[in-house]
Amino acid sequence: MSANCQEKTTVGLLYRYYDVIVGLFVAILLISNLASSAKIVVLGPFIYDGGTLLFPLSYIFGDILTEVYGYDRARRTIWIGFVSAFLLAVTVALVGVLPGESDWSARVGQKAYDSVLSTTPRIVLASLIAYLAGSFSNAYLLAQMKVLTQGRWLWSRTIGSTVVGQGVDTILFVMIAFAFAEGFSAALIWNIIVSSYVFKVGVEVLFTPVTYALTGYLKRVEGVDAFDAQTDFNPFSIRRVS
Repeated sequence: MSANCQEKTTVGLLYRYYDVIVGLFVAILLISNLASSAKIVVLGPFIYDGGTLLFPLSYIFGDILTEVYGYDRARRTIWIGFVSAFLLAVTVALVGVLPGESDWSARVGQKAYDSVLSTTPRIVLASLIAYLAGSFSNAYLLAQMKVLTQGRWLWSRTIGSTVVGQGVDTILFVMIAFAFAEGFSAALIWNIIVSSYVFKVGVEVLFTPVTYALTGYLKRVEGVDAFDAQTDFNPFSIRRVS
């Protein structure tokens, strides 16, 4: 960790934008989860679940968190996102099984609720497993590459970590969620995997100038440029970050 970072944490000051990045990261994750369960969409040559339209931005924010604030804070944010997504799934499921009020049932009905919000346990499990595996792969690789490159060539680690992280995420999610689902042929599943992966990595590449601008700005304003040379990369190590 840089001297500026150590000084900042010693005097107990809060980072100005860290909470904003965390909030946007979690919001993107939750919105993507809702959209993923609602519809399979077609956009030009691409076929993917609706959440893929927004989900790639979570990796961009994940890159920024790791690059600027370090793996420790990225790890905490990933777990915050996991707990938030789990609470969303539990709440939607609980509301779904509770009896509806008579006027609501007559005007809207349980089928309308189920058609939009109801997801099978398989979808929830796929989303949570893929999210953890992909996000931690992305954060770990980016942090390690930053040390190896001595902070140079930001583009190589944002794109390189995304290539791996999104690959892990996409394959796990699609295979767990759709491989044994009725109506999903092997050809369709393969199409979803390829389309989703190409689209997600493509978004990362296109947003590289934005990532450069945001990380550069945050490093200057926050006075921090974390290097994870001595970091414990255990994803299950939850400790307080000063």
